[in-house]
Amino acid sequence: MAIIEVDNLTKDFGYGRGIYSVSFQIQKGEVFGFLGPNGAGKTTTIRHLMGFTNPQQGHAAINGMRCNEQTSEILRDVGYLPGEIALPEGLTGWEFIKMMQGLKNSHNEERLQYLLDKFQLDPSGKTKRMSLGDKRKLAVVTAFMADPDILLLDEPTSGLDPVMQQTFIDFMKEEKKRGKTILLSSHMFGEIDAICDRIAIIKEGKIISTVNTDEIRHNINKIYQITFTTREDLDAFTKETHLTISLTEQDKHMAEVVINDMEINQLVKVLTNYQVMNFKEKKFSLEDYFMHFYVKGA
Repeated sequence: MAIIEVDNLTKDFGYGRGIYSVSFQIQKGEVFGFLGPNGAGKTTTIRHLMGFTNPQQGHAAINGMRCNEQTSEILRDVGYLPGEIALPEGLTGWEFIKMMQGLKNSHNEERLQYLLDKFQLDPSGKTKRMSLGDKRKLAVVTAFMADPDILLLDEPTSGLDPVMQQTFIDFMKEEKKRGKTILLSSHMFGEIDAICDRIAIIKEGKIISTVNTDEIRHNINKIYQITFTTREDLDAFTKETHLTISLTEQDKHMAEVVINDMEINQLVKVLTNYQVMNFKEKKFSLEDYFMHFYVKGA
């Protein structure tokens, strides 16, 4: 049984805003990336998983329980990090931590101190006067201090400086090794690529692709950049070859060719007919895969 299940989840706010027939499953110990720009539907989906919103169609479930029906029972095992941090005013960071410990009925002081040291947070000041980065750190600490088995993280590194972003990524790798089940929503390619086992790309409220990260890293279709000595050679190559050319830059005498890894010898044979200055592989990245859907509209 999947730990997290989203099935045909639909919530239409009108004017093209909402989520439409969103479906995915997350298995125990899996880190699932939810990738898309702001407004694509990531937060709406997570709010359904938290039981904050009732769907118009479909359902969301955690540990086999419907999120909008058994919310309190579900949330005992869930750590939640919202995309927008709204802390109560009038409390110090310590007071907020103690309040959250009471709500979770969890008082693991050793775990708490580990997290405060890890993210270099002094929670003694008033939440109202905290910087955006410290507010985010406080939210991270309170989300993880009960050591939950399931984590719902919405844009978790937003507001953190680059050093703390890397600290968070390293920490998430540790949590992954400990067998945590994680939904990580983000628009940042680096953290998704570094942590996730599978990725769903969401566009205008609909999931348009789900892929294993290893398939992207070890894609059998390669992109090669070829720079010719002359413009004439470039023109002749683009006209005569049957290979897929994804890009040409005539002023640089350069072409990019998409080819199956098994056909590389064929490409090299074709290139012997031309004067080539440079020939190199262009690494295919998660960003390339994502932009295929968002720029080319596939």
